[in-house]
Order: sequence, then C-alpha cells, then structure tokens
Amino acid sequence: MIADGVRAQFPGANGYLDTASLGLPPTEAIAAMTAALSEWQAGTATAPGYDRYVEASRGSFADLVGVTEERVAIGAQVSALVALAITSLEPGSRVLVPEGEFTSVLFPILVRDDLHLDVVTVPFERIAEAVERDTDLVAFSLVQSADGRIADAAAIVEAARAVGAHTLADATHAVGWMPVSANDFDFMVVGAYKWLLCPRGAAFLTVRAELMERIRPLYAGWYAGADPWSSIYGLPLRLAPGARRLDLSPAWLSWVGTSASLGFIRKIGVDVIHEHDVALANALRDRLGRGATGSAIVALRLDADFDPARLDGLRTSFRSDRLRVGFHLYNTEDDVDRLAAALGR
Repeated sequence: MIADGVRAQFPGANGYLDTASLGLPPTEAIAAMTAALSEWQAGTATAPGYDRYVEASRGSFADLVGVTEERVAIGAQVSALVALAITSLEPGSRVLVPEGEFTSVLFPILVRDDLHLDVVTVPFERIAEAVERDTDLVAFSLVQSADGRIADAAAIVEAARAVGAHTLADATHAVGWMPVSANDFDFMVVGAYKWLLCPRGAAFLTVRAELMERIRPLYAGWYAGADPWSSIYGLPLRLAPGARRLDLSPAWLSWVGTSASLGFIRKIGVDVIHEHDVALANALRDRLGRGATGSAIVALRLDADFDPARLDGLRTSFRSDRLRVGFHLYNTEDDVDRLAAALGR
C-alpha cells in the first residue's frame, strides 16, 4: 500500500495521468538538483564530484532489475543504447520486431544498411510463434508505449533461446511500476524519465556478460576509460571493464536527480507500486465496462464527436488515435473518478 505521505512529494500530481509521456519528480529529487545547481553557481561544484551520483544511480538501477553493476551501462537516450546492442549482430542477421514498434527501438536497426539486416515485422501477440531457426535477434518493447499491451516475455525468451537467438527488450514503460528482471534478456534498455521519475537525460543498458565482447563501444569517450580521471589523454586505448566501457559521458545534473528518484522508487518498492498502479488502471477499466489487465496504461478510442474540453484539468496524451492514460504511485481513486466522469461513465 502506498503511504499517505507519498503524494505530498508530488505537488503537481492532481489529475496528472500522463506518466507514459513524462514522470513527475519527487520533491527529494528537486531538492537534490536545486542544491547541485546552487553549488554549481557558487563555484563549489567539481566535475569528479558528480561521479557519486552516476554510480549511485547505476547501483540503484542494477538493484531494481536484479543484475550486478558490472552489467549496467549508462547513457542519455534509448536509441543510442539500442544502437550499441545492434553492433553485436553479424551482417545479414535476421531481426524480428513487432508491428508498430516504437521507433527508438526500430530506427537504430533500420539505419544499419551496412549490415544488410533482414528485418521482419509481425503482430505484437505473435512474436514468440514467429521466431524461426534463422532468427538472430528479437527486439521488442516489454510494454507497448501506445497502448500498454504487455509482451509475453517468457514465451518470447523461450522461443529465442530454443534457436540460439538473442533478445533485446525496451523496458522503458515497465521498469518502475512492473517487476522486471534484466536477467531474462540478453540486452535491456530503459529510459528513466517516465516510470522511474528521473530527469530527461538518463538511460540504462544491461548486457549479458558473455555478450559484452561482441558489442563495439561506438561512443567511447573519456568516461568509458578504465579510470576516467587518469585516462583522459593519449594512447593507448584503455577502456573500462564490463559494461562501463559502453558508458556515454553523463549530463551531470540529470544524474543528481536520477540518483534521488531511483532511491525514492527503491524505498517504496516496485511490488507495492505495481499493485497500486494496476489496481487504479483496472478500476478505470471496470468503470468503462472493460476487462482487467495487468497494465498500468489504458488506451481508449473516443467517439468522433468527443469534446476534448471535457478533459480540462486532467493531463493525458493521445497516441495512435487513442486517449492514453498511465497510472503511477502519485495517482489516487479520485483521478479515476474524474476521468471516468469526463468520459461520461
């Protein structure tokens, strides 16, 4: 159960149902970032001083998804981290993706025309059965951005492993409200600015240990060095061990807020958040005469004559011609009641 004091951390949460676009930061994160800004302005901040926020974030994320820190790389965008994972593919590889997949997963695959990849799309519900003997990679969102459908990850992973294919899961719309183990996938990417309530500019990649050497560190820079503060200049190439060699240089202030927000999520517990979020989403579905699902995202097709002004005071979004709402730890039954009333239910 979400404690009563949690909502006080989110002064802008009243009627906010758009976490699927942008999560709200807890006041703890805002306080940490404000203090960091003051230190920067006062001239007391130091570049190495931000490292503790990056490493705290890496550790918190690793804990949330059940892997060791050595398997977690940090970056700023999902698409750049997907691009890194794609470097593990051989020319001519067959890549299976669901129809209508989010382009931050799809575009980094499609632009690799130098690899002559055979990209095959299938309906979201048929991914597992579409895995064939010549499939090399299955890339998919664990929870679909547009409508909240949840992939049958167990079936997909089982089918991929049976033919020696690898899996790449985008868990941006899952981690934070849904228990997820990165150990289930060969690669997992997560943008942290939604359900993890972090500033834009923080993202994570997990890599199965035995695949680490197959990834080319395309964006290797000073922060990917074995010791970033002593390997800044000159030859030879000396990258960090493990996934840290894949790190993209961090936007420092984003990681100050990320460290605080991830700590906040861990303190409440994803299992508790999951129960809360899904209960609210299912309560809305019940009001609308729809069956319960396990997703925190609800997508609705509205009548052509629906007046959007009825949604005034409620923050929502539209994706694929549907109203999309996402419930999170700061939402309450009052948000369900207000939205149902606005929809005439």
